Amino acid sequence: MGSILLILLFFSLVQSRSYTSYSKIQLPGDSLALSVTDFGATGDGINYDTSAVQSTIDACNRHYTSSSSICRVTFPSGNYLTAKLHLRSGVVLDVTENAVLLGGPRIEDYYPAETSSDWYVVVANNATDVGITGGGAIDGQGSKFVVRFDEKKNVMVSWNQTGACLGDECRPRLVGFVDSRNVEIWNITLREPAYWCLHIVRCENTSVHDVSILGDFNTPNNDGIDIEDSNNTVITRCHIDTGDDAICPKTYTGPLYNLTATDCWIRTKSSAIKLGSASWFDFKGLVFDNITIFESHRGLGMQIRDGGNVSDITFSNINISTRYYDPSWWGRAEPIYITTCPRDSSAKEGSISNLLFVNITINSENGVFLSGSPNGLLSDIKFKNMNLTVRRWSNYSAGLVDYRPGCRGLVNHSATAGIIMEHVNGFSIENVDLKWSDDLNSGWNVPLEFRPSTVNNVSLFEFDYYVLSEIGITEMASTKPLIVAAKTLRNRIHFRSGSTSAGPSRWATPGHEERPKGYFMNRTPPPPGQSRKWEDWELPCYITSFLTIVILGVGLNAKPDLSIETWAHQKALERLEMEKLASVGDSSD
Repeated sequence: MGSILLILLFFSLVQSRSYTSYSKIQLPGDSLALSVTDFGATGDGINYDTSAVQSTIDACNRHYTSSSSICRVTFPSGNYLTAKLHLRSGVVLDVTENAVLLGGPRIEDYYPAETSSDWYVVVANNATDVGITGGGAIDGQGSKFVVRFDEKKNVMVSWNQTGACLGDECRPRLVGFVDSRNVEIWNITLREPAYWCLHIVRCENTSVHDVSILGDFNTPNNDGIDIEDSNNTVITRCHIDTGDDAICPKTYTGPLYNLTATDCWIRTKSSAIKLGSASWFDFKGLVFDNITIFESHRGLGMQIRDGGNVSDITFSNINISTRYYDPSWWGRAEPIYITTCPRDSSAKEGSISNLLFVNITINSENGVFLSGSPNGLLSDIKFKNMNLTVRRWSNYSAGLVDYRPGCRGLVNHSATAGIIMEHVNGFSIENVDLKWSDDLNSGWNVPLEFRPSTVNNVSLFEFDYYVLSEIGITEMASTKPLIVAAKTLRNRIHFRSGSTSAGPSRWATPGHEERPKGYFMNRTPPPPGQSRKWEDWELPCYITSFLTIVILGVGLNAKPDLSIETWAHQKALERLEMEKLASVGDSSD
């Protein structure tokens, strides 16, 4: 009986599983609270309270060491100006409502430190059972680090007096957890960081929930949450409004596994979610679910530049709005941006594989960009249940493809496609609607664009393409092809209709992959003596408009003994006849 119950429980869990699966980390209960005012803190925002706050933290840590129970450091209402603070094991900072912890703006507030990587307002090193909460705020006073305010991008101060960092990145981060375990940050506002806001480095078991991150929209390197070489991380119900990357996993010294981010709202002038660009080690088992991305420069991004590999990543139930900002910010309004290429001549090429994008709604000024490299292919990528609407609404110029950092930089590209692909092996589209504006100034050209001889094994099933105009939505622009194959691309695209009736026979050639009810692209040459059928067409430089109907699956009544030339000609005549009838109908109104 017990075995039966276990089996039933297992199947119930499997059936109820969504695209996300995680359990929130929660610290053990606390038994003691110490107020910083009892240790001499004034909270007047003028005098430094560093010594009083640090003494309170150290006293709480001694309690944890002796009792193994959490101790809270409480900040009553007030403004507590402080230099760098060291958070210890077993300590939770409880910054209550109407309390603000202010980071000092002076370089001496963060010295002595060997490198800028040690500059934080609050940092926990090698700590266990630590956290921050309380409903108040930690404020980095980022505006005091601005040399010149600029509506495009602020010019920031640099503390590069020791050569320990580069350029304008020499500023303190706001909060950091380094080499720590069992970390929880919740019910807190992190605002105005001078540099990165929340930094999670080589940590195990971290929970970030119900956190607001409010950066300056014009401040560079104003990242929201940077997760570095850490495993088992959960981010949920967070509001992130910042100038630079919002949620940014990186790998410098080790792999990053099992990251889940759900139920978040994001706005940024860079990438809302970005893997990299630091990518020396692998990323695996990441889930991003129920995310709203609002008017950001880039939506879902991967910049793999250092030889690490990416696999088993899911993006689900995501609403994306991306637009152009000044090109000094990385990004070109791409809602999805997946790239791998070497950072420089000494770097390796990492691969990206097994990506699922499901239930995605997009409103964007640019298309999707999928770019691998010769030895770092993108493979097994699937778009399912996606609605992509592309139209222009900002005044910034288009016509560029952004490979930064490294690689080829910004590259001129006069026309823009719904999806650009290069160095891809295995790409599946299922139930995807693409709509774009017919504005002649938008720069749109075709829904799909392939780079020469670099794309293989592409399947399209229920891929619909519409044009938005002042009079409504029309299916397919007759003057625009569905697919542009740059230069002399010689791949072939295959189609099988959704019906169960027998169609043209398939070739069982090496490299040909059978998938029912879909489209196929394969570079395997046709068998000797075989004539091309309607479902097997070698692409020239582009597919003309009447063949676009074939790709969309409209009116597919082809017969097995019909060559594609004859079948396409018949379809073209039928289309012309329908247009004549339509014009007669219009003139009688």
